[in-house]
Amino acid sequence: MFEKLPLALRTDYLQPNVTDELVAARAPHVELADSLLRSGKCRGAAFTGWLYPDKILDDSELSRILDTAERLRRESDVLLLIGIGGSYLGARAVIEALAEDPERVVYAGTNISAAYHARLRSKLKGKRVAINVVSKSGTTIEPAIALRLMKDLVSDNAKRLMVVTADAKKGALRRLADEEGYESFVVPSDIGGRYSVLSAVGLLPIAYSGVNIEKLRAGANQCALLCQAKDPLSNPAYYYAVARNVLYEQGMTIELLASFEPHLYYVAEWWKQLFGESQGKEGQGIFPTSALYTTDLHSLGQYVQEGRRDLFETFVEIRGGGPVLEVPYQEQDGDQLNFIATKEHADERTLNYVNRVAYEATALAHRHGGIPNMTIVLQQLDAYSLGALLYFFEIACAIGGIMLGLNPFDQPGVEAYKRNMSEILGRPGYSHRPLESKKVRYVTF
Repeated sequence: MFEKLPLALRTDYLQPNVTDELVAARAPHVELADSLLRSGKCRGAAFTGWLYPDKILDDSELSRILDTAERLRRESDVLLLIGIGGSYLGARAVIEALAEDPERVVYAGTNISAAYHARLRSKLKGKRVAINVVSKSGTTIEPAIALRLMKDLVSDNAKRLMVVTADAKKGALRRLADEEGYESFVVPSDIGGRYSVLSAVGLLPIAYSGVNIEKLRAGANQCALLCQAKDPLSNPAYYYAVARNVLYEQGMTIELLASFEPHLYYVAEWWKQLFGESQGKEGQGIFPTSALYTTDLHSLGQYVQEGRRDLFETFVEIRGGGPVLEVPYQEQDGDQLNFIATKEHADERTLNYVNRVAYEATALAHRHGGIPNMTIVLQQLDAYSLGALLYFFEIACAIGGIMLGLNPFDQPGVEAYKRNMSEILGRPGYSHRPLESKKVRYVTF
């Protein structure tokens, strides 16, 4: 199953909603979408620089990322990554999934909470801090405020401990880097934030965390090579894109990405931004949400099993690897678990096996409950496999969006709240409006 790539797509629980025959019938649409994407003729073609991961960085830039990350690791105890959306989510997804000590990277500018940032400052007290601030413009409110709040943490040695990732030529952050002499990297002009994890945007903090970014890139590169096959029956990423669109046409407007591995929590958060911003526009799109099982089986599980039938599930299953813990044997079997602890085969006494059984039982139960589901299976959770998974989602998202007639690379709706904030705060260049109008109504006790 994993001869060419440690990733496969399980589809049997999609039937009868989605069959190989239905997917094969969409092959001409897939081929057209692929052609438009690769020829630069799709909507938003100016932002397809992520399409070939091996071309995002040259060898000298990759070496500089690795050298900078290693230097910062030696000279600091923690890296403060300042950014929001695609400026941090891809990096955090990989770090939380793979790093031995993910808490060595912390995050600011992901919200505007005073409580969050005060607690973060308290947590960093007495530690040697390095900062990587990531923003194409440098004027996005959340990270800009965070930089003002946090930059004193490196004030004694800012030129060595402050690293800027910004537009190559313009913007407030680029000017700051040039004026202060900070080391800097480029946010590629042809890659949107949510597709930027395999650029310097994601790779510098990932490398700082100790994750092997060369293996991460190698997995993405191999997936990109295999995804040049246009037939969705031999390209799992394209099959996934078609299956989503078929289910959407059947009235299923919610996709629940579910995993049984807590380390994948931020992979799901990154995935939600990827698909939400890429396909949620022009009155179209599947609403992307996520769950962490088995935890959420005890909260959302009832709804998924018996609620409205307007959703489908995509599981991410880790087939092997990782630590091995066995269910211990106890003389007093009050919890009635010795039937597991005394299994003849040692692997069937492990938490990994029990967790896999939980996945199989859930997928079957939900299919019987009327929820079509498919599963992305990773051979193991490592940098190579995760790199492949990131690219799998990116190209599936792009192809699916193009088939819907959308521009998968813009996010015009995000600007609405930013514009309102600028007007209410009285930002220069914007007409001012009050925080609350006279029409505000409350219901009180």
